[in-house]
Amino acid sequence: MDQNTVATTPLHEPELADDLLRGADAIGEFIFGTRSSRRKVYYLAECTRLPVFRLGSVLCARRSVLMRWIAGQESRVLPPSI
Repeated sequence: MDQNTVATTPLHEPELADDLLRGADAIGEFIFGTRSSRRKVYYLAECTRLPVFRLGSVLCARRSVLMRWIAGQESRVLPPSI
């Protein structure tokens, strides 16, 4: 990339700061609606394929990735629409 080229984010992708959930409390609030679900988040992170990652010691996830993961989980159990 040369000096005159500006890196841009595609319009459909949310800004990273807006999309990032930092900590099990924030992830639990996003998924379960309550920050007190942090133990569930740690359990799911260890025992399932919950799409999380660590930044240092902090468990993190992207809202957009969690929404796609949840939609994928739903499609596995919902009957196909006719």
